[in-house]
This record gives sequence, structure tokens and C-alpha cells, in this order.
Amino acid sequence: MSGDDVALMAEQLAYYRARAPEYDSVYADRADLRELLAGIDELPIRGDVLELACGTGQWTALLAERAVSVTAVDASAETLAIARERAGGPTVEFVQADLFAWEPPRRYDTVFFGFWLSHVLPDRFPRFWRAVGASLAPGGRVVFVDDGPSGAVNEEFVADGSGHTALRRVRDGSAFRIVKVFRGPGELTDQLAALGWSVEVGAAAGSFLTGVAVPSGAAS
Repeated sequence: MSGDDVALMAEQLAYYRARAPEYDSVYADRADLRELLAGIDELPIRGDVLELACGTGQWTALLAERAVSVTAVDASAETLAIARERAGGPTVEFVQADLFAWEPPRRYDTVFFGFWLSHVLPDRFPRFWRAVGASLAPGGRVVFVDDGPSGAVNEEFVADGSGHTALRRVRDGSAFRIVKVFRGPGELTDQLAALGWSVEVGAAAGSFLTGVAVPSGAAS
């Protein structure tokens, strides 16, 4: 990974740390996000769940209602503090860690990530999915939700030649670069098939995507 990509990932983390106090307002403002959250009953969440990039716990609380246990990981102490208030309980464990460096101590029946995959650099995509695969118990599956391709029109992309650097601002006017890669269903299916995954990707709540992936050969 280039030095600029390292700086970009650090700036992305700084953005979410700065945005933590205002992050949840978007869920109050957008009916489509509330609809997406309500659709969790249609997703195959079961057993012991590993949630990557849990943020402020919007999904964590819902996962905990359906799981035996939830291990929720995020790199931001600020968002984790909010998540603990929202979704803390005896079956939920929170971990502050760099998702690209952390190694889970066990395997899980479900690995879930909401609005995280589009923040993964293209060069890190294969490595990320190898780590996810290593986190799955036999018979486990990956479940994810994210922005669909149409969401790209709402992003302010930086003209750096990468095609994946966007500019985000917080209420005080501070601006941060983040990674934002919009992958459509076909692209995701092809990319994951090349990495040894079988995946079904569909539309949800209008402009969002949901996906369920299993290692190739393990699909039932």
C-alpha cells in the first residue's frame, strides 16, 4: 500500500472520529436508512456474530436481538463509546482495533459489516476477504449492506486520479478525505468469485445493496 493510501486511511479514521457525535442524525433524517435497518429480519443473521466497523452501534443493537453473541469491532474510540450506550449488554463485546491488523481469537457463524465494504481500498480488497474467510466457522456466512452505485452522484470526489477518494465534511466545516468505492452487484459478484466466494447481491430500500457470501463450494 502506497504512502498516500496509508495517509488516506488515517484521514478516513479521523473523519469518523470527528463525526461520531453527529453520525446518528442521518438515520433520523432519512427514511430509506430506517427502512434498511428494519429489513434486518430478512438477512440470515445467526449464531455468534462478528461485526466489523460497528460505528455507533446502529446495526449492533439489531444484531444482538438475533444473535447468540456479538463481537463488535471498530477503530474509533468515539463511535464505540456511543455504541456501548446503545447496544451494550451481556451478549455484546466491543473491541477497539484496526480492522486490517486485528486477528479474531475465534471463528464466527456470521460476519457482518454495514457500510464498510465501500471504504475498503481496491488494493486491500483481496486481503480483507481472506481475513474475513479466516474468521468464519464451518458453515458460516458473510452478510453485508452498503451503498449502491447510484449513491456515487452524492459524493464529492477528489481529482487525484484514484477514482476512490471522496471529500467529506463535518458540521464545523472540517474536511477529510475518505475511501469510497461504489461497486455494483455484477462487479461484486465477479470480484468475489475470483477470490473464491459465492455471493448473492440484491437491492434494498431503494439505492442500497445487501449481500450474502459463502466460500465457494459451501453454498447451500
